[in-house]
Amino acid sequence: MKLERVILCVLFLSVTSWAATHAARKAGGQFREFDFTYGVSLPHLAANAKSFRIWIPVATTTRNQEVRLLNVSGTIPLRITRESEYGNRMAFAEIRRPAFKSAHFKLTYHVTRHEYSVGTYSQLMENEKPPQITPDLARFLQPDRLIPIDGEIKRIADSVIAGHQGEIAKAHAIYDYVFHHMRYDKSGTGWGHGDAIWACDAKHGNCTDFHSLFIGMMRAEGIPARFVIGFPLPPGKQDGAIAGYHCWAEFYMAGKGWVPVDISEAWLNPSRYGFFFGSVDSNRVRFSMGRDINLAPKQSATPVNYFVYPYVELNDKAYKGVQWQFYFHDTAS
Repeated sequence: MKLERVILCVLFLSVTSWAATHAARKAGGQFREFDFTYGVSLPHLAANAKSFRIWIPVATTTRNQEVRLLNVSGTIPLRITRESEYGNRMAFAEIRRPAFKSAHFKLTYHVTRHEYSVGTYSQLMENEKPPQITPDLARFLQPDRLIPIDGEIKRIADSVIAGHQGEIAKAHAIYDYVFHHMRYDKSGTGWGHGDAIWACDAKHGNCTDFHSLFIGMMRAEGIPARFVIGFPLPPGKQDGAIAGYHCWAEFYMAGKGWVPVDISEAWLNPSRYGFFFGSVDSNRVRFSMGRDINLAPKQSATPVNYFVYPYVELNDKAYKGVQWQFYFHDTAS
């Protein structure tokens, strides 16, 4: 398939999905509208490479964001694929015996992101229903490679929720524990992998560490929880480069669905401690969900820890010489 046909197909699907969601959106509420550029560079590929494959996460329209993929370009044509476990979409390309010694790719979006709330702690308590664990929630009760749900994580979770009745009270107790147990600090090494045991012991880290500990403790208590990742937009700025990702967590509540929490953002903004249990702001864009991800088509190496940066394999092995650049420009607020 030629690159032009891929782009036209993606544009049609993106605009159709965006139009449907936009038409159904309720008036009012905080939102942020912006253009987002996702750039990938591989400046020094081996001259004798036998195979080259690249996977780039693709942002999609959800209940809380409308996404239009405006343009896709690259050294070789990309096609859109979707993995089956979490439903994450990605742009994929492969070539045997590549003739190029460097490669470049760029995806450009227009995004409208909404602040949304499922309810405050007291409101969620008032509306709590008996838990329902349906088959589609089963994955979000299972451990991940770096998020165990037994041993020390289970022991701590049991002590934290002792005396609390109902899933909302237990979830809030775990939220409060992580908020007070952790500090947002990216010094040293070990942070950023989303290793729940490391986070529990080190008591510091970034958003992946905060939310991996939360997810592990929630699952240990039989409450479905999942990992969501994308990019932050700095409040008060209208354009510029984005240095890296931001992630948050969601847990499942019967009758309400997925309830968002952002503990690291609450730690950085303590005045919004209450807000970030049950709500998230519009200063973000979601790209993917889940941990230990098998891409589409499946990669040769081990599952991807989380999927927000491009993943590349050279000669069927994970390749580390990838550079990325992210930019945004507000178009309305």
